[in-house]
Amino acid sequence: MKKQKHLIVVVGPTAVGKTDLCVQLAKHFNTEIISADSRQFYREMHIGTAKPTEKEQQGVPHHFVDSHSVTEEYNAGAYEQDVLALLEQLFKKHDVVILTGGSGLYIRAVLEGMDEMPETDPTIRQALTQKYEAAGLEPLLEQLGELDPLYFTQVDKANPQRVIRGLEVCLSSGAPYSSFRNSKKQDRPFNLIKIGLNRDRAELYARIDQRMDLMLTQGLLEEAKVLYPYRAHNALQTVGYKEIFDYMDGKYDWEETVRLLKRNSRRYAKRQLTWFTKNPNEYTWFHPKHWQEITAFIKGQVN
Repeated sequence: MKKQKHLIVVVGPTAVGKTDLCVQLAKHFNTEIISADSRQFYREMHIGTAKPTEKEQQGVPHHFVDSHSVTEEYNAGAYEQDVLALLEQLFKKHDVVILTGGSGLYIRAVLEGMDEMPETDPTIRQALTQKYEAAGLEPLLEQLGELDPLYFTQVDKANPQRVIRGLEVCLSSGAPYSSFRNSKKQDRPFNLIKIGLNRDRAELYARIDQRMDLMLTQGLLEEAKVLYPYRAHNALQTVGYKEIFDYMDGKYDWEETVRLLKRNSRRYAKRQLTWFTKNPNEYTWFHPKHWQEITAFIKGQVN
């Protein structure tokens, strides 16, 4: 049976131009947007997450923007359930809905389902986070290599959250994290139209640097000062805040902090692209300005 409802999935690195394009698409198809940017969920984080302003949203309903507090623990498994429930409602009034963002794990959860993970002991996560804050990532990577050699070869070794998550499951369950990651994809009752956005590297990196300058003039430092007491929360273990917390702790001077903010944002974009291009045929890629080609591609998929 042909699936009558369509989820347009728009992915791409930070600062590529997903918000503008998706707002235009939503207006074109008279529909709504679901954010899959795990940093924009949190209502206390505005400037550092480049959250679309009311003006930028242009009256288009955006879901999962300002939906949670940084003090709440929220993960990809819970997001999957919440989004599927929301889609059921949205598809009653729309044939097409848009899901967009740069958080690969959250997008995969909606498209394919999450692995059934065991319950973990929160004190273990706390201990691992403290160990990371005291001694850095190296000892945690070493431990992960011993407990789960398979996941060690797959994990993003620059991402403390992923490393801590793997260790947390290993230590809580007594079994390797990789043994819980099943690659069986869930079938969804809607059609998936997958679009990737990218720009020439020099153009993308220039946009990232410009955006960081803009965030700093908009008051990113002041926002980070307000969030400083919550810095141990998962939501804040992220580019744009960590560097400023380090500055506040006296690790770097301001000039070096700005350099790291830009460098780490560019590295984050590179990691996002690596994630979304793992399977080269999964997404059809476009420059965000190529409106005609993008809408023609979507219409071809819908029909």
